[in-house]
Amino acid sequence: MPKNICLGITGASGALYSVRLIEVLLATGYDVHLSISASGAEVIRQEMSLKVNLKKFKPSDLMLDEIDSSGDSKIQLLQTNAGIGSADSNVLSVEQGRLGELQYYHYQDFHAPIASGSFLTQGMVVCPCSGTTLSAIAQGAASNLIQRAAEVHLKERRRLIIVPREMPLSLPHIDNMRRVTEAGAVVMPASPGWYHGATTIRDLVDFVVSRICDQLGIENGLIKRWGEK
Repeated sequence: MPKNICLGITGASGALYSVRLIEVLLATGYDVHLSISASGAEVIRQEMSLKVNLKKFKPSDLMLDEIDSSGDSKIQLLQTNAGIGSADSNVLSVEQGRLGELQYYHYQDFHAPIASGSFLTQGMVVCPCSGTTLSAIAQGAASNLIQRAAEVHLKERRRLIIVPREMPLSLPHIDNMRRVTEAGAVVMPASPGWYHGATTIRDLVDFVVSRICDQLGIENGLIKRWGEK
């Protein structure tokens, strides 16, 4: 089976989590099928000073160059960023020399492969997930490709990971989290831990990304785990 992961980026704070997740997924050999909502692009602009062209998206919009071969310098950069190929490697289970591909679909393109259950994936992540997107998924009322792809993962009984970044939570937020959990999704609020010796923002981001990878069944060593010496 192809190593496909869907990723939806929506209009909640925490764009850095999604970009780092793309890096790690690509570096571990997974193909990422990406869609970004209009609000998601605005958050990326505000938080990372990156302008994403939703109609003519390029990997360089997220500081990810296109990959042509295993000898591409970007592969080495991604693997270095993800801790691959060095003595202190912190991402495991990577196929040596194989970097995943990034495929992008406009959030209004319902003809995209990820809108159909016949397109096989290992799972989907909505990161960060806005309250509006959470509500649409919980109610089964898809109005864009990200919401439709999430709906597909629920109906196909595939792994769907929702990463909200909101506080405090209203009762509708909590109720929608309950609804998607009952439907089969995993709700993972972007709440990084500190017990792994976090000293930088990168450590906190990697904590959340590592736990997302755990849920996807992607072995990794992005963080020092509880009890490890």
